[in-house]
Amino acid sequence: MSDDAVDPRNRLNELTGREWVYALRSVISTRYPTKGAESFAHDLRRLHPSPKPPQLLAELVRFFTRRDGHVLDPFAGVGGTLLACALEGRTAVGVDLSSDYAAIYAAVCERLTLAPQPYIVGDARGLAGFPEVTAQPFDLILTDPPYAAMMARTKTGERKKRGQSAATPFTASPDDLGNLGYQEFLGALRHVIAGALAYLRPRGHLVLFTKDLQPTPEHHNMLHADITAALRELPGLEFRGYRIWHDQSLNLYPFGYPYAFVANQQHQFILIFRHLP
Repeated sequence: MSDDAVDPRNRLNELTGREWVYALRSVISTRYPTKGAESFAHDLRRLHPSPKPPQLLAELVRFFTRRDGHVLDPFAGVGGTLLACALEGRTAVGVDLSSDYAAIYAAVCERLTLAPQPYIVGDARGLAGFPEVTAQPFDLILTDPPYAAMMARTKTGERKKRGQSAATPFTASPDDLGNLGYQEFLGALRHVIAGALAYLRPRGHLVLFTKDLQPTPEHHNMLHADITAALRELPGLEFRGYRIWHDQSLNLYPFGYPYAFVANQQHQFILIFRHLP
């Protein structure tokens, strides 16, 4: 079989052998435009504290689904996953607590002349109550959940230097996972994913973004490791590894200088799980 042909045994995606190999690189290093047509309305999406680039999400959608695949995002934000699916000929359903983010997603779709995907304003802990979620099985869950109370903290580094040190929580809702403490967040995330798995087809995948917190004397704060451990407790969910997204658009800042080592975190983890039958 040629590297430039799709193997007929491939039921996961429609990539050629050459494309498959490239998609297996462990580090994705990007610098996506933030202005102009290639920014995919970044000026609107950036009203969210941590919007994911549709271009990056589209790469993941292409690997973990086939054309006409169906994707769920239980933490939809400003709709990066939904935009990626529209661009790649897939359908998607998004859920988020914030009506403000839903409105931004609608504005982005209008700007890009894309038909909006179903977007539910509601709590992802109640997926069973949404007919759009229960109507048909999903091939992929692709999501970027809040990272405990990371965004609710005051900012340091480049943001502080620019006079933007105020906290930027996703919402003010007490139901927002982004307003929970570390351990409470892990339990709530496990609850959401357990509910979502009921609508993920066997051998479908869960792909989840996360970012570590700076360590403290009390805990290592490697959130990617703690999320993996928490989700591995769910029956029928197999951890398959991770990829690292290196975001070159983030500036470096001399944290700790000249006294101590404090890492600049220019990367996020993309955790990959498979739903076993």
